[in-house]
Amino acid sequence: MSKKNNAGKISPKSAADSIRSLINKKAGFNASFNLNDRSPTEVKEWIPTGSRWLDSVICKGQLAGIPVGKITEIAGLEATGKSFLAAQIAANAQKMNKLVVYFDSESSIDPEFWRKAGIDIDNMIYVQALHVEFVMEKVQEILAATTEEKVVFIWDSLALTPTNKDIEGDFNPNSSIGVKARILSKAFQKLTIPLANAEATFIILNQLKTNITTSPSEAMVNPYVTPGGKTIDYTASLRIWLTGRKSKASRLLDEKGFQIGSEVKCTLKKSRWGTQNRNCTFKILWGNEVGVQDKESWLEAIKSSDHIRQSGAWYSLVYQDGTEEKFQGKNWIEKLENEKFHSRVLQVMDEEVIEKFHNRTGNAEDFYDSDSSND
Repeated sequence: MSKKNNAGKISPKSAADSIRSLINKKAGFNASFNLNDRSPTEVKEWIPTGSRWLDSVICKGQLAGIPVGKITEIAGLEATGKSFLAAQIAANAQKMNKLVVYFDSESSIDPEFWRKAGIDIDNMIYVQALHVEFVMEKVQEILAATTEEKVVFIWDSLALTPTNKDIEGDFNPNSSIGVKARILSKAFQKLTIPLANAEATFIILNQLKTNITTSPSEAMVNPYVTPGGKTIDYTASLRIWLTGRKSKASRLLDEKGFQIGSEVKCTLKKSRWGTQNRNCTFKILWGNEVGVQDKESWLEAIKSSDHIRQSGAWYSLVYQDGTEEKFQGKNWIEKLENEKFHSRVLQVMDEEVIEKFHNRTGNAEDFYDSDSSND
C-alpha cells in the first residue's frame, strides 16, 4: 500500500513504487525500474578489445571496451582485421566467464586461428549463419532459454548473410531489394530490450562499401556505406569503422621481410558515450601469431605528451619526480618489461588519452579524426 505523508497525501516515491509494481505485474516481467536500484540502460561491464588505446577512446572518462548489454557494429574495408578484432573480443569475453555464440556466414574460420587468438573452442558455440532470419531467431531463442549465462553474440558478417528469400529466389538482385533492411528493422525492434535486460552483448561485423552516388560532395563527406539499411545505425550504441593505408609503411614484416601483419585505423562513427569521431591506430598479426600488437601502439598514443621528449632516435620518459629515462623506439617493448617504466607509461597514457579528453584540456584536434575520407 502506498504510504501517505502527514497531510494525508501519497508521497511521490510511494506512488512511483506502486505504479512500477503495477506495470511489472501486467508485463509479466520487470519492465519498469527504479534507476537508482537497477538500470538496464547503464553499462556495468566492458569487454576489452585487445587494444588498450581503442578501449581508452570508446567511453569518455574511463577505460572501456565493448559495452555489455548493447549492440556494437564493427564495419571495415577488406582485410582490415574485422574477424581478428572479433576473435580478440571473444577470447577476452571468455576470460570474463561469458558464453560466446559465433554466427559465421563466410565459413572461413579456421579452428587453429581461434586457438592462436586465445579462444577456448570447446566452450564456445559455433553456428552457421544460414540466413538473416535464422540468426535473429536463434538469438531470440537463446535469450529466452538462458538465465544465468551472460551471452556474447558475434555475427560474422551481416553483409554476407543472405535472407531466406535470397536463398529460395533467383540471382536477380532486384528481386530482393530492401528485404534484409526490413527484416533487421523488425528484428531489432524485438531484440534490443531483451538484450539489455539479459546483459547480453551483440557484436555485428559488417563491410564498408564505396558510396556510389552522383554527388561528388556526398562522396567526399561519406565515402563509405554499410549494407543492411539504417537499422544498425540507430540501434547500435557503438559503431567502429576499420580502414587501412595501402602504403608499405602500414605493413608489418618479420626479420626476413615476409609480411605477417598490417596496420588498422579505428574510427568511432557512433558512440553514446560522447566520443564520436575519436580514432586510434594499431597493427594486427595474422601470420604465425594472431592478435593485436597492443603495447607497440602505446608510444604513438603518448608521443605528443609533455611527459615524452624526443631528440632524433632517442626518447625520454619523464617520471613524476622529474627524473627521466632515455630509450630508443626500437627498444620500446623491452623497456616495458620494467615494472616502473610500464606503470609510468600507462599513467601517462590514461592522462593523455582519457583524462585530457574528459576534462577538455589540450588541443581538441588531437583527439578527433581530421581525415573525413577515413583513408
